[in-house]
Amino acid sequence: MSEGQENLRTTEVDLGGLVSVLATHLYSTPLVALRELVQNAHDSHTRRRLEDPQGAAGHRPRIRVRADAAARTLAIEDTGAGLTEPEIHAYLATVGTGYTRLLREVTGNEELIGAFGLGFLSAFSVAEEVTVTTTSHREPALGHRYRSRGGEQYSVEPVPARPQPGTVVELTLRPEHAHLADEDALREVLGRYCVLLSVPVHVGDDEQPVNGIRVPWREQVPPIAPGRLHAARMEFAAAFGRRFEPLTVFPFEAAGGGAEAIGLLWVQDGATYGSSDNRDLAVYLRGMLLADDARDLLPSWAGFIGGVVESNRLTPTASREDLQRDEHYRALQRALADAIVDGLYETARLHPAAWRRILARHGQDLLGAALCDERLFTLLADDVPVPTSQGDLTAGALRAAGQGAVHVALGSGGGFEEMLYRAMQVPIARGDRYAVLPFLRRYAQLRDCRIVELGSADGNRELFRDPEQPLPAEELGWLSAALAEPGEQVVPARFEPPGLPLVLVPDREAELKARIEDDQADARIPSAALRLARAFTARTDGTVRARLYLNTASPAVQDLLRAYRAGHTGSTTAAALLRSIKVIMAAAGATGSAGGDLGAALAGVGTAVAALTAPPAEGLSAGLDRLLDDSRPDGGPQHGGPQNGGARQEGPWHDGSQHEQGEGA
Repeated sequence: MSEGQENLRTTEVDLGGLVSVLATHLYSTPLVALRELVQNAHDSHTRRRLEDPQGAAGHRPRIRVRADAAARTLAIEDTGAGLTEPEIHAYLATVGTGYTRLLREVTGNEELIGAFGLGFLSAFSVAEEVTVTTTSHREPALGHRYRSRGGEQYSVEPVPARPQPGTVVELTLRPEHAHLADEDALREVLGRYCVLLSVPVHVGDDEQPVNGIRVPWREQVPPIAPGRLHAARMEFAAAFGRRFEPLTVFPFEAAGGGAEAIGLLWVQDGATYGSSDNRDLAVYLRGMLLADDARDLLPSWAGFIGGVVESNRLTPTASREDLQRDEHYRALQRALADAIVDGLYETARLHPAAWRRILARHGQDLLGAALCDERLFTLLADDVPVPTSQGDLTAGALRAAGQGAVHVALGSGGGFEEMLYRAMQVPIARGDRYAVLPFLRRYAQLRDCRIVELGSADGNRELFRDPEQPLPAEELGWLSAALAEPGEQVVPARFEPPGLPLVLVPDREAELKARIEDDQADARIPSAALRLARAFTARTDGTVRARLYLNTASPAVQDLLRAYRAGHTGSTTAAALLRSIKVIMAAAGATGSAGGDLGAALAGVGTAVAALTAPPAEGLSAGLDRLLDDSRPDGGPQHGGPQNGGARQEGPWHDGSQHEQGEGA
């Protein structure tokens, strides 16, 4: 006796507690009990065929599920191998011992589903009493009945033999699970659980099995004609898909590399946007549903993909509701990603109408997907639609319209930026939309073309060229006072078209800084990301919220500056009118970056028109005073207004106080 063995003791097992844990807490839904019992019935047929191939040749395998709502009972009947009395004690009443597993190890048969000897125990998660009546194919003249309440104790008694070998498991349902005794609900559930089982499964007295749908990737009798194969796949996907119709379908088969699996994948006709995740993959193990939501096997970018796969290599968890994340699982992940890319290529080549629908339906998701796979980017680069100011356009169309450059706005609104491009008749891609900016950056590299990012320093320099002559500081100061709101910086520039006198471009870094420094930012943004973002925005003080690019090539601006230099009193009227127009355009564009009161701006336009059209008797000065008051954001009096003596005399900007007077213009 080795050291310490004299102190060895046998571990005691609280069977009642174990049954409670396994039956009540092992499975996530009471429906799993139904799946496990149907699975046991299936294995019983396979066992009979393996043990008695000659005798089983003439029998008709069948599983029938009956429900009686009034009696609150559910029964699963099969014509399989049945059980002898010793087998009832050895396997049915012994937790963790499964004859199916032993038989698979001996025969190597991969059709047998059971693995852990726990499936029968699931019956006690929904039933207050379980009765099993069985006749073995080995002893066709004998019948036995097992009965147990709670699973901890049971009885076995002889009964008349069944008309033919097989078993019926009858559950007296707990009151809280009485809804399971509904044959319509059973048809729906079993139609999904058992769709790939080779043994027909019937509900009630229906002679049409719930798993009667043809499975396209299995050998058919008669076989599917080549011309009908795609249609048959579409029919299966349409029947199996729970939420969305299929746009197209492609086969999946993986052999070798640890990923032995087969099935179908399809593109769903369900709207997706950005990070929406409508992945829908069901995994079957030896014909029985194992994981109804195995979306993690699909790539994270494939939110538009649905499918069914079956595999004998995957390893289930003890509850058989999930999969072990082992090397076979990871190999299947890689194989599925490759199959999706291959399928999209085949769709583009063989089914152009379906390909156009996919691009229109899932353009946003495909932009992000293209960034995750080099082959997918090559396929989509010139076809996937990009949201722009002129609707959805391909990157190639953007490039052609921009004369070799792709233009993209970094902000979240249209406003002046969009107005500029409309005036130039150049579409602008919406860089705030999911994956648009990184996709176009990569496209520009692939096609060796320029990308103009409006809102970035480089993009603004390309759009807004320096004026031919710099403006004197005095004129720039007057323009700033006359046109800009607090937080706006006037920048003299030249840009097309000359008919557009000014463009307001928000400072994106200042916008980010304002969001990051918001009091609520700590609650919305993870601390690590918040620290990084604040380090990035520390380089800007945030005082310049937007830049007002003044088009020195515009006739309107040139006329304004000439009037100011000549001391023409109309220069103030014209400047206030431009300021009002800027506020109105900002409100129409809804950038959220331009200051100013829209009501005051609208009133200012009316006052400017009145001042410019006033009769000589009234003169410009009275109308000008009203204009200056109306154009102020707060509607209050301005410097040089009535409080400073009313009407101005000739050349108010030439008396040495032009900058002071202009401060409030």
